Amino acid sequence: MTVAELGHLVAELDRRLSPSAKKVLEKRYLKRTAEGVPLEVPADMLARVAENIAQADLLYRPDESLDPVINEFFAVMANLEFLPNTPTLMNAGRELQQLSACFVLPVDDSMESIFGAIRDAALVHQSGGGTGFSFSRLRPKNDLVKSTMGVASGPVSFMRVFDMATETIKQGGTRRGANMGILRVDHPDILEFIRAKEDEHILNNFNISVGVTEEFMAAVLTGGEYALRNPRDKKEVGRLNAREVFDLIVDLAWKNGEPGIVFLDRLNRDNPTPKAGEIESTNPCGEQPLLPYESCNLGSINLAIMLKDGAVDYDRLRRVTRTAVHFLDNVIDMNKYPLPEIGTMTKSNRKVGLGVMGWADMLVELGVGYNSDQAIKLAHDVMGFIHQEAIKMSEELAAERGTFPNWEESTWAAKGKKVRNATLTTIAPTGTISIIAGVSSGIEPIFALAFVRNVMDNTELPEAHPALEGVLKDRGLYTPDLMKSIAAVGGLHDMDVPEDLKKVYVTAHDVSPEWHIRMQAAFQDHIDNAVSKTVNFSNSAKPEDVERVYLLAYELGVKGVTIYRDGSRQEQVLNIGEVNRKGDNGQAQMQLGAGGQPVMPVRASRSPVLRGETREKTTGCGSLYVTVNEDDFGPREVFANMGKAGGCAAASTEALGRLISLAFRYGVPPDKIVKQLRGIRCHVPLGFGPNQILSCPDAIGKALADKYHLSNGDGGHSVGQLEMPIAYAQGACPECGGAIEHEGGCMVCRACGYSKCS
Repeated sequence: MTVAELGHLVAELDRRLSPSAKKVLEKRYLKRTAEGVPLEVPADMLARVAENIAQADLLYRPDESLDPVINEFFAVMANLEFLPNTPTLMNAGRELQQLSACFVLPVDDSMESIFGAIRDAALVHQSGGGTGFSFSRLRPKNDLVKSTMGVASGPVSFMRVFDMATETIKQGGTRRGANMGILRVDHPDILEFIRAKEDEHILNNFNISVGVTEEFMAAVLTGGEYALRNPRDKKEVGRLNAREVFDLIVDLAWKNGEPGIVFLDRLNRDNPTPKAGEIESTNPCGEQPLLPYESCNLGSINLAIMLKDGAVDYDRLRRVTRTAVHFLDNVIDMNKYPLPEIGTMTKSNRKVGLGVMGWADMLVELGVGYNSDQAIKLAHDVMGFIHQEAIKMSEELAAERGTFPNWEESTWAAKGKKVRNATLTTIAPTGTISIIAGVSSGIEPIFALAFVRNVMDNTELPEAHPALEGVLKDRGLYTPDLMKSIAAVGGLHDMDVPEDLKKVYVTAHDVSPEWHIRMQAAFQDHIDNAVSKTVNFSNSAKPEDVERVYLLAYELGVKGVTIYRDGSRQEQVLNIGEVNRKGDNGQAQMQLGAGGQPVMPVRASRSPVLRGETREKTTGCGSLYVTVNEDDFGPREVFANMGKAGGCAAASTEALGRLISLAFRYGVPPDKIVKQLRGIRCHVPLGFGPNQILSCPDAIGKALADKYHLSNGDGGHSVGQLEMPIAYAQGACPECGGAIEHEGGCMVCRACGYSKCS
């Protein structure tokens, strides 16, 4: 099949793909020369994938033509009705041919197993997959190691080794490796694990979650104690107050979003093959519980276009669901697995994970508010329909191709259902494939209704959600100024627009945390695996708000919870809406200049003589010398010079020094600057542990932190009385500096397509 033979589908695809989608595809998905020149257009890529995945049909129908299957697979992708996970789009029909996104690897209590898992993870990351680990089998810190008569260093210390190994592996030339680390709540080292990411510069290649048990949650609710057990012999070695441990989890999650929690007993309650093993971990974003050495391939249906005449088009949804299950089952046969053990385990259970994206867009098109009982009911209806149709298709495939090998000892056999796949449904984050489809991620609310796009001549153009733009124009409300105002805050909550629009066009931060959990629970009721979902909190949320959501999640039956409090991490970019200056009465006052713009007072001219100190920081680009000069009011200027002259690194550090000096002149305190610089990464980090230098900006931040005795960039000295409240805070994309969306247990930048997930 050639692109020329695909006719109108090719032209339609080119029309449907947004500029952002085309940019992401060209940068990350299309085949390219060694010089980076694309060898494909998007239609070529989809044709490559369709042809490759259809080949699996020959294993079961060797005498039939593949053309109808190829055309069916191509059409469902070209119409953006369904897209498989990123590794399938990238690798199908190419030399690598690794098509799965999700893996779980075992970590047993031996050096051979630990470093074997590190080796195996490197192979998985190199092929484009993410890995999950349970470290619960490792003996606790200071436990006796009889073979050497030494003492164990504990799970957290080995996690740091995994983290550093991951740092050196570039996934498939496109993405950094991503890991999930889970430790059972009854492991003796659980308190150290909970605090493991309190310093945000440690374990940056891990999401971590506490594996919570029913025993623990019962003790939380009664205020009782629970037992800690040494995994080496399962003997009780101590007891902790469950409520105190739970409060620590809540406090750390409130502070920076981690750890999450995973309800381990629920994962195993729904384990379809309990005799094949116990589920101990999930993939990096938490939606795919897997047995050790198991993998899963995912795909998502675009709900935004499953509509007809103002209602859900269930006939179209049935057709797409059936095609998607067929496609995902074929992926299992066409996959080239990174390890033989993974291939064996995956083919024994044949798990697939069919999910959705564009849920929030569907609600908007139907005029239904995300945070409404009507939306919850619709979630049950739509996902329940998809799940049942997926089971029916899997039964048809089983009749033709046979059940999965472990079927006879599975829970499916106990129910008398002969299916091809041990699991069928999963809700994944859909980070970059939702950008390709041009829709909202997974089941998340819309993150922002409008944003400002910078075009090549530095002109700022406001872009709005197409449905919102359309309704505003229909009602005569659309103006460029209104769109810029919406872009400044992300939503309609402070806009002068009708209330009915505010109820329908809600964003992630308009939705209360309780509604986030209710939506997650509604989908979970119809999901074989789990749901990747981020519960968004405002910056002003309190730890008790997080606690309430965790307890509600337990009550409603979800399998895991990930939360993110806006602005809670140091690597935050602040889009300042206004600048406040405290008056004599302590109340914030805004000083306005011409045109009503805020005016920031400037310190007096530079004195002829300043006091200064120079610190040397060794970076991956060479020695960096950071000089901080002060006057009577505090820090005045920074000079950052590379030890070797010339080059982009030297120019960048000089420019950064000038900008920091300008910030000091306007009264910005050093702790604010340190927060923005520390943790910025480049491709050549240097060193290990807390003294690791991640980049030249990170080195400057650390030099300032050393100078002003700032711990982790927060607290310490303050200069001047300016305060800058957050109007709309988002994370910074490490690749382009754009706004990061925290959603679905993942981070994604819709400006350049960067994502920690697929």
